[in-house]
Amino acid sequence: MKKGIHPEYHTVKVHCGCGNTFETRSTAKEIHAEVCSMCHPFYTGKQKYVDTAGRIERFQKKYGKDYLKKAATDKNK
Repeated sequence: MKKGIHPEYHTVKVHCGCGNTFETRSTAKEIHAEVCSMCHPFYTGKQKYVDTAGRIERFQKKYGKDYLKKAATDKNK
């Protein structure tokens, strides 16, 4: 590798919005993150699932008869 053209890669502290701090390696001096593995819903198990059944029912209520008829005729062709 050529000397003097690559940025310096060193240990830095990452500060999360939840207050968690950890170290990693980067070319930046310090990193501020909004979420980390300690506060992200996917990693903490506090995930909120989207109610897709409600959306389907709302769609069928709005377009139900016309949509079902069209789907049945398309299926028969």
